[in-house]
Amino acid sequence: MKLDILNWKILECLQHNSRQSNTQIARIVGITSPAVAERIRKMEDAGIIEGYFTKVSYFETGHQLKAIITLRAFMGKLKPFLVKAKSLKEVINCYRITGNENIVMEVILKNQHHLEQFIDQLIAYGETKTQIVLSNVIENNPINFSK
Repeated sequence: MKLDILNWKILECLQHNSRQSNTQIARIVGITSPAVAERIRKMEDAGIIEGYFTKVSYFETGHQLKAIITLRAFMGKLKPFLVKAKSLKEVINCYRITGNENIVMEVILKNQHHLEQFIDQLIAYGETKTQIVLSNVIENNPINFSK
């Protein structure tokens, strides 16, 4: 699907607030509400819009730590880890990367003890490095597609 300037503007609106009504988006981009709905449907069908998400305050749910953990997998342990990673409820993002490490994960944990237990699960698969997140400088920064 080829995206025109109106589609890009609709995507920007949805990135800022995916709960906006089609009427609100229509006012911003300058087309009718049914036209917005049709364009959104087509972008969903084409896989451009992959979904809509709820932002959760992990702190308010009792999770006091956010960490970035890298894993340098032992020989023959990368594929088993990729299977295991899907069952780790603490992992909110996991990426296979280039460089010395194979994996980088963003994890949410209740406390220091929980972190220790989590790392204990990982060391069977490789060498880990952990950084504790102090604050979030940029979060879900919308991409300005129309430029």
